[in-house]
Amino acid sequence: MSNRPFWYRFAWFLGRPPDLTKHQWKLLGLVAAVSFFEQYDMYLFSLNLKQIQEELGIPESDLGILGAIVRAGAFLAVILAIAADRYGRRLLLLITVVGYTAFTGLTAISVNAEMFVVCQMFARCFGTAEVLIAAVVIAEEFAPENRGWGIGALFALQGCGAGFAALMFGFVEYLPYGWRSLYVIGLVPLVLIAYWRRTLPETARFQEVKVHEPVTKHVQDLFTRNPKWCWGLFGAVFGIALAGGSAGFFAPKYLQDVHEWTPASVAMLNVMGGALAVIGNPLAGWLSDRFGRRPVTIVFTGLFALVAVVFYSAAGMLVPMLWIFMIFFVFGSDVTLTSYGAELFPTKYRTTATGFRSIVSTTAGILGLLAVSALYLVFESNWIAISVLCVLSLVVPLIVWLTLPETSGRRLEDIAAD
Repeated sequence: MSNRPFWYRFAWFLGRPPDLTKHQWKLLGLVAAVSFFEQYDMYLFSLNLKQIQEELGIPESDLGILGAIVRAGAFLAVILAIAADRYGRRLLLLITVVGYTAFTGLTAISVNAEMFVVCQMFARCFGTAEVLIAAVVIAEEFAPENRGWGIGALFALQGCGAGFAALMFGFVEYLPYGWRSLYVIGLVPLVLIAYWRRTLPETARFQEVKVHEPVTKHVQDLFTRNPKWCWGLFGAVFGIALAGGSAGFFAPKYLQDVHEWTPASVAMLNVMGGALAVIGNPLAGWLSDRFGRRPVTIVFTGLFALVAVVFYSAAGMLVPMLWIFMIFFVFGSDVTLTSYGAELFPTKYRTTATGFRSIVSTTAGILGLLAVSALYLVFESNWIAISVLCVLSLVVPLIVWLTLPETSGRRLEDIAAD
């Protein structure tokens, strides 16, 4: 109880925490702070899609392609993730913070759609790498019985960045430069980088291992050491990202176009409803620590697909409740799959594995957005196209059940020793 930091009193959504050391609380606070602004930047794109489209003159049929190109920046994140296995988690975290912050600031002065896409693509590269490395840091420093909760808490605090973005989006019509002003706020991490540089520690596991093997050896081991686990995890990640990325990306536009919500109403839903949905992060982590990664992952991924289909076809008062549950379950699915991604591989190429997991997720997200644009030509509706992808994602629970082991409560060395 005495180890809890002052900021925890404002994080009621984390629930009752496990017994953590002062070092673990400090680590959680530091990596969550840097992830907060990464999520803020990433969510701005989706929230401001309608405004960006109008100002930069982007055709309706190109929206999916635009989102796909931006998300392609996450492919480059694998390079930074591999570097974290060679040069350390701490150094690469600092580099990624500076990178995504700088390109977020440049986004604010974009003069055309091409410049916007390039800036956001590189911001996504550094931001994705930061999130991947942060999750590995928590997995390596937390006790086995608290690992799921720690990653869930990280994602919940990170998700507050999306809530902050939604709150600021409510003022987009009144700010002097509209959506551009919101991206300027993303420069705040540059002010804090000096403090983080002095206080962010390196993980004990990385200091103990420090195996400098060739990158090709790490990649080979990743796919051959236990191929069933590897391909099972990547298959589950692919399925949930294919549907989840498109469903979340188009939701603000769907509410404005179909249900005639105002930007302020969308912002209120994201702030108030998001505060409830974000509970899915620590809850999924806690449930998976207590009842197992596999059953909780199966439940959360299956319910996400079902709720998302209903959301894109419902009307009236059900819409905001369905949005909350859709975000709740996709958040929880992300937590359990991220926990799996950090647990199934040894320390010497753990972040390399997270980098390739990001490639799979990004590929699925891009294919999902491209599929929406392609299916739009068939159904003449982005919303029906998204529903089709969500139905296809119902294969994910089956993949998890057939291929992934139970990892909760086990030491990382016992699951995948170096």
